[in-house]
Amino acid sequence: MAAAEICTHRLSIVTGHYGTGKTEFAVNLALSLAAGEAQVMLADLDIVNPYFRSRERRQLLEEAGIRLVSTSQACADADVPAIPAELLAILEDRAVRGVLDIGGDPAGARVLARFQPKIVREDYQLIYVLNANRPEVRTPETAVRYLRAIEETTGLACSALVNNTHLCGETTEAEILKGAALAGAVFRETGIPVLCHMAEERFLPGLKKLREPVFPITIRMKKPWE
Repeated sequence: MAAAEICTHRLSIVTGHYGTGKTEFAVNLALSLAAGEAQVMLADLDIVNPYFRSRERRQLLEEAGIRLVSTSQACADADVPAIPAELLAILEDRAVRGVLDIGGDPAGARVLARFQPKIVREDYQLIYVLNANRPEVRTPETAVRYLRAIEETTGLACSALVNNTHLCGETTEAEILKGAALAGAVFRETGIPVLCHMAEERFLPGLKKLREPVFPITIRMKKPWE
């Protein structure tokens, strides 16, 4: 299913524990929206994880017509990191479909807190990416606790869950289904619906029984040593 059919809001704010694959989702989402001829901007606001940054795929994104903006790496350790002025264009230009990749913990998510009054006036969704193989969020209780901490930091309400359970190159259909079970448990506890399950094309035939849409992706973010 195409991203435009899954993500219908103008602004998609992507968060989740570091290592869940939220940047993979953000990059694939932006590319899919751009392929649908939307005017897309992707903001890389992740000051937490230095290894998986959307801006590492700048050439790919710009070739697809996506405008990429990012925080200054030099300011990543600041209490209030520098926010690019272009972020205001994403928030204010309603002709733009915006994807915001924010930090993978409550501290990283604080970069958005100052924009909360402006964001809540826009058509936005806060998307929480789950990976059942991350030790810190592998149970419904810990995943919900983490989600609520991000909501408290940003002042934004989460409205969608994305299952991106994987083991990098060792991912199996069973792992994705394990993540679907976790996402279902978080939904039952919070009432926040599962937006989609992420999966490479090769897994799609075995995921047809899932109730929610499957968003087919291409792995774009690899470890620096791969």
